[in-house]
Amino acid sequence: KKKKKKKKKKSNQKLEVIMNNFRCPKCNAYLNVCKQIVLAAENEKGDYGLILLHPELGNYAVDSHENFDVAHGEKLKFFCPACHKNLNSNKSEELAHIIMEDKDGAPFEIHFSRIKGEEATYKLEGKSVEVYGRSTSKYLNYFNLSAYKQLQITYYCKLCIFQ
Repeated sequence: KKKKKKKKKKSNQKLEVIMNNFRCPKCNAYLNVCKQIVLAAENEKGDYGLILLHPELGNYAVDSHENFDVAHGEKLKFFCPACHKNLNSNKSEELAHIIMEDKDGAPFEIHFSRIKGEEATYKLEGKSVEVYGRSTSKYLNYFNLSAYKQLQITYYCKLCIFQ
């Protein structure tokens, strides 16, 4: 006897994507709009523009105006678009810093590379660090990780879209 294969029912349920909130660490303004993180930026030539970052940690997709030129390897200065304060990280001159709130409102420090094409993002919560990207080892020492006895480091890596 041949067994009949049961057909799987296709679910009509849509996956609910929960959007984290991203905030300025200086003025607490919301930075995410229309599923993107909006930051003001200055390139090394002194030109200003807006940068739209993907809100998924480890996704390095970036949008900006076509005339706002940023060369591969160039370091950007990031600013809050609301209060205009510099978003440099206190961990390293090469990193920027914003706050992410999960769906329950729990805050996490997010530090990410200011260098175009460099994949390095760090999510800090207490004694745990989640790292995203291929260049994360470059900045791990800046997080004083040796001070923690039971440190949990989780590594994530995705394809870099914007290089």
